[in-house]
This record gives sequence, structure tokens and C-alpha cells, in this order.
Amino acid sequence: MKNKFLKATFILMIGGLITKLLGFTIRIIYTRMVGSDAINLYSLVMPTYSLLLTIATLSLPIVISKLISEAKTKSIKILANATIITLIINICAIIIIYFTKDFIANNLLHDQRCSILLMAMALTFPFVSISSILKGYFYGKQKMVPHTISNIIEQIVRIALIFLIIPYLVEKSIVYAVMGLILISIASELASILTFLVFAPKKFKITKQDIKPDMKTTKEILCISVPTVSGRLIGNIGFFFEPIILTNILLYVGYSMDFILNEYGAYNAYTISLLAMPSFFITAISSSLLPEISKFYYHENYNMVKKRLKQAIILSFIVGIIFSAFIYIFRDVLLITLYDTTKGEEYIQVLAPFFVLFYLEGPLQSVLQAIGKAKATMIITLIAVLIKLGTMTILSLCHIGLYSLVIAEIIDIFIIVILCINAIRKELYHYL
Repeated sequence: MKNKFLKATFILMIGGLITKLLGFTIRIIYTRMVGSDAINLYSLVMPTYSLLLTIATLSLPIVISKLISEAKTKSIKILANATIITLIINICAIIIIYFTKDFIANNLLHDQRCSILLMAMALTFPFVSISSILKGYFYGKQKMVPHTISNIIEQIVRIALIFLIIPYLVEKSIVYAVMGLILISIASELASILTFLVFAPKKFKITKQDIKPDMKTTKEILCISVPTVSGRLIGNIGFFFEPIILTNILLYVGYSMDFILNEYGAYNAYTISLLAMPSFFITAISSSLLPEISKFYYHENYNMVKKRLKQAIILSFIVGIIFSAFIYIFRDVLLITLYDTTKGEEYIQVLAPFFVLFYLEGPLQSVLQAIGKAKATMIITLIAVLIKLGTMTILSLCHIGLYSLVIAEIIDIFIIVILCINAIRKELYHYL
């Protein structure tokens, strides 16, 4: 079992490293093709996209991975019911966005150009959702090679299409260039889906009963997905309101819109992007950890739960220390090499030491979800978001610019890690 866990983690880490390098290549190519104005516009709509995508995908990789690893229900029945649920939600989301895109663009994001971008984003939902369902299946079976290969192919397709399409769209306008990048996701997700299907078992015994909607299976999916997606939804609502609150308050205290767009764009596109660079390691650990903990906890093997928890924390902490120190020391070189700019360097200097703890968030939340405490993660996220937005609001009135957001981010990291550790201790106190 030990070898299986470490092997799965290692495969995901290697695949994540390759995917991340390809992702950085994409970001470098795209940034230099379209310029800072397009990047700022893209950063402005991304919080809204993250919020809507969380609703549309219903946290299915986590839900399906947990259910399949526990082997309480036939895999095909889980996949069939999950597909029906997510497609219904996707259709509803697309319709809602169609009728509200102008309101969101004009009144919340203060930029009419965001309207067409929101509609383009909505069209990607069904493709991302189906890909998420297949990803969850292979996670649950602890088969990480299909996921790794699909991610690499997805990024290669994205790079090819950027070279072919984006230069032509840039000549038309910034909006077309950003919309092109969004719609390229449809083709890349299709490539990912086809890759998963190649690795799918060829001898699935499918009956009509398996693919019919089943209330018991649907209830199992929703009992896990609703609190899980609620937690993510709360986090994305916070991310959604972050630029809205920040923009309005900074405008109120006298900062210009150009300053806000440039600084917030640099913070998201360069600072956070660079600091989150090792997140593929953490994602690998969390993805391998969830089905393992779910399986052992379901079968009451608490010794293995304890062992996997310690392994995940130690690995995540080591990764956090190494990368935080490296990014802090070489921040200028990394920014120039990757993005051809030094914007956001001052924010990295403040944030980097605290991102050691940020890398613990994923594994800790995966453990809570695996032991059936998705509701606890939702409550923790709610508390953290409220404190973060409240802190940012107060500090924004103190004329310290984007540092109000930087300080709020640090507080948010501490709160999530401390509350997650307390929740795990409370649940597993008698066993650990």
C-alpha cells in the first residue's frame, strides 16, 4: 500500500512538473503576444470564472474519487449519475450567465468588455465538467498515468492553438485575444477527454440499470459534493468580491483606475502565479492522499490514516520551505525570465516567507474531505474569507495600496491552516 501511495504521488509530481513547465511556457508566450492590457483584462474576469466554474463542475473529481475508492457502488453507476447531474447544472449556469453577463460586466467589474468574455467562459463548462468526472474516476482507482498524460496533451494542444490563433486575434482587438485564450480551453479539454477514454476499461459491463438515474447514488454524490462545493464556492465568492471591493475602496480613497488595474493585475498574474509555482507538488500529494485516506478510514484502519497524514504533512512542508526560499531569493531573476518584467517583486518579498504554510492547506483539506468532514472545510473557508475581506476592506482605507490585500492574504493562510489542524485533531483524537 505504501508503495502504491508513493508511486501515485511520484507520477503526479512528475506529470505536474511537466504540465507546469508547459503552463509557464503558455503564459510567457501569451503574455508577450498580447501585452499587459490583455493580461489585466484577463485577471479582472478570472475571479468570476473561478466562481462560476466551481458551481458548474460541482467538485466532481473529489466526490467521485472518494466514492470509487470506497467501492460501495458500481463505478459506472457513479459516473452516469454524476454526468447527468453536472450537465443539468451546466445548462442552467449557461442560461443564467447569458441573461446576467451585461449586469456583471457593467456594475460589478466596471468594464463592458467583460460581457462577451463571461459568455465565452460559460461555453467551456460542459467540457471541463466531463473531463473532471473522468479525472475523478482514475483518481479513485489510483491510476495516475492517464491523468498525467491527459494534462500534458491538453497543454500541448493549448500551445499549438495559441501560436495558430492568438496572433490573428491580437490584430483585431484585446478582447478577441482574451476570448481566444478562453475558447481554446474547449479544444484542450476535448483532447483531455479523448485521452481519458483511451485509458478507460474496455470491458465495462454496462446495463440499463447502471445508466438510469438512481436516487441512492445521486444522494451519495450530493451529500459529499454539496458541502465540498459550498466550501469552494465560498472561497470563490471571496475571490469574486476581492477585486470589486478592492477597486471601489481604492477608488474612493483616491487611487486611479490605471494604478489599481496595473497593481492588481501584477499581483495576480505575476506574484501569486510565481508563488503558486510548486502547487503541482501539493496537488499531487492531495490527489493521492484523498482516495488512500478515504479507503483506510472507511475500513477503520486508523494506523494507516495516521501514517499517510504524517507523510503528506512532511512532504508538503519540505516542498514549501524549498520553494518559498528559492522564490524569495531569486524573485527578480524568475520574474524577468518568466514574464519579462519585475512587476509584483515587492509583494513576493512580503508573501514568500508565509507561503510555507500555504502549501499545507491542500493536504489538510483533502484529509478532512476523506474522513467525511467536507462541512468542516466549508465552515473554515467561510471564516477565513470573511476575515480576509474584512481585513482587506479596513486596510484599504489606510492608503497602503495593494498591501492591504497582501496582509489579508497572510492572515487568511494562518487561519485556514490552524483551523484545519484543529478540525482533524478533534475528529481523529481517539485514534491518533
